[in-house]
Amino acid sequence: MKREILDRLLAAKAAAIPAALVTDLSSGLQTLVYEDTVHGGFGLEPDLLDEVRRRIRQDRSGLLVDPQDEDGFRLFVHVHNPAMRLLIVGAVHIAQALAPLAALTGYDVTVIDPRGSFATEARFPGVKLNHLWPDEALAELKPDVRTAVVTLTHDPKLDDPALIAALRSAAFYVGALGSKRTHALRLDRLRDEGLSEAEVKRIRGPVGLSIGAVTPAEIAISIMGQITCVRRGENHPC
Repeated sequence: MKREILDRLLAAKAAAIPAALVTDLSSGLQTLVYEDTVHGGFGLEPDLLDEVRRRIRQDRSGLLVDPQDEDGFRLFVHVHNPAMRLLIVGAVHIAQALAPLAALTGYDVTVIDPRGSFATEARFPGVKLNHLWPDEALAELKPDVRTAVVTLTHDPKLDDPALIAALRSAAFYVGALGSKRTHALRLDRLRDEGLSEAEVKRIRGPVGLSIGAVTPAEIAISIMGQITCVRRGENHPC
């Protein structure tokens, strides 16, 4: 690997920027592919570039063969991604079930709640806790394309600012707990705050897949299932 490529890759990893190192197995040339740019020793046709970026989103390294190349053109795509993140707003019972489930799935979890009696080490052992107000916490944590945000408090003073911040970020998933009626009222409030129709439609609400969940653990499963579906299930309704 050339020093320049290595330095750029290390910089991307340090800055938590998703990237893929693409190696032409015939020539040994290498190219770094980011979501919005390419740098390296060779170019990629648009369809191959789209496939590499899809693999970045899917965390899927491996061999990539161009079926239209009669000379056996082969690429190896090595994806270098930061950890997926889940930001949970509200240190409630559902969060106690959701945090370890998300961690088991590979997510870096942070529970956000300014209420000190809720967000405690005793209730969330080993989980990152953030005691800022949700909008301040999200401004600090900067949700990106590998971040999911879920609001669980049922309190508009906490949930609404978090949702506004999340919807104006690059977060790939935004979900909010509540009944259909509660969600409809929430959407009206957010529209009154200046959010567009396209922005409010990004919210998964009521949050989670419709699996008849009742208990906190079951609701956590439905939420994690929906997050997984949005992340992985390109051809599945979520």
